[in-house]
Amino acid sequence: MGAICSCCKAEVIDFDGPVDLYHFYLLRAVGKGAFGKVRVVQHKQTKNLYALKYINKAKCVKMRAVSNIIQERRLLEEIESPFICNLRYAFQDDENLFMVLDLMLGGDLRFHLDRSGNMKEEVVRFYVAELALGLDYLHRLQIVHRDLKPDNVLLDEKGHAHLTDFNIAVHFSHRRPLTSVAGSMAYMAPEVLAKRGYLSTVDWWSLGVMAYELLFGRRPFRGKTNSALTHSILHDRCSFPENVENIVSRECITCIRGLLERDVKKRMGCRNGIEDFKQHPWFASVDWDALETKEATPPFEPDSKRANFDATHELEELLLEDNPLKAKKRDEKRELSSLTPELRQMEEQ
Repeated sequence: MGAICSCCKAEVIDFDGPVDLYHFYLLRAVGKGAFGKVRVVQHKQTKNLYALKYINKAKCVKMRAVSNIIQERRLLEEIESPFICNLRYAFQDDENLFMVLDLMLGGDLRFHLDRSGNMKEEVVRFYVAELALGLDYLHRLQIVHRDLKPDNVLLDEKGHAHLTDFNIAVHFSHRRPLTSVAGSMAYMAPEVLAKRGYLSTVDWWSLGVMAYELLFGRRPFRGKTNSALTHSILHDRCSFPENVENIVSRECITCIRGLLERDVKKRMGCRNGIEDFKQHPWFASVDWDALETKEATPPFEPDSKRANFDATHELEELLLEDNPLKAKKRDEKRELSSLTPELRQMEEQ
């Protein structure tokens, strides 16, 4: 028999050493965002499935997003919640930064809203309750998400809601309120746009905007330009469809009005956190203990036989990617002093 060519030998993986991309099988592409892409991966040793978020370092520098990415990783290291896509591994190679997160196969709420249209009241109530638990957990850690919207809520295969994308999440302090305008404008709270200074109050407003959108298929405040949208958020009355009493209950409307209260001292969630939700009539039927342990049955279960994500992500990965993702050995000879300040910052932090 002929000798086996050394170049054909399988890569020896050290599972006891630092985690790297060689530890995972790369499976299908399922999404992309402003700062990176997402693929399903499987750990070669444990066989567990995860979502791999990877960010090109050069693009990160070009978009001036280095501090955001470092901040996102550090925040995720502090978090462990059943209603958040938790971080499981983080590592880098010479080209990319990698974050391995809990995998959610049920798709995001934007996808389901676009595919199936307006959602039933009991479905939206379930999501609002689970997300309220997740937000209350973050706020107790003094973290504000700042970008709650249907796109950033992922469902697992059973239908439980999870908050994701902590790219602009940040720690807050009561001594020094935040002033930067950050987030997706349509979901921004009035105090963000007015630049008055804000804390975790903004997440409850965004939850109200999202709940309204899931129920009625449109957002409560609209404008054809940024200035018109800003004016609507700051001044317009929150109105409901004419036949709203045939669509949702009165308790549902009072909850949304409570979340979309411009006075933060009166806004639902801002007074007593999760207790505001537990005491509200709209949630009278919710078993909060079962909800917190995920023993409550979700009212909607994603169809496991259909793809719950945009299939074009997979096609783009195959046809348009000029530098397909693959495991690469790091350049051990490269010295940090030879890197730009931004690349050195990513290496060190």
